[in-house]
Amino acid sequence: NPSTAVSFELPAAGPVQLKVFDISGRLVRTLIAGDFRDAGIHHCTWKGRDDAGRTVAAGVYFYRLDAGIYSETRRMVLVK
Repeated sequence: NPSTAVSFELPAAGPVQLKVFDISGRLVRTLIAGDFRDAGIHHCTWKGRDDAGRTVAAGVYFYRLDAGIYSETRRMVLVK
């Protein structure tokens, strides 16, 4: 099964959002929707499905992490 791991570190505890977007900027999947997370290293796996549960195509995607005032966008590759 195709999947991509996303790892991130939080300097302080707080609510976190983690969303996956396609190359066109469309929202594909919300992995974490404002859940409270403790400070430290966290891992989340995206199994290559959209919010409706459909399998998405292999390719380049972006994830956006929002945690308090911190925001980061990074590129990832889903390989099948």
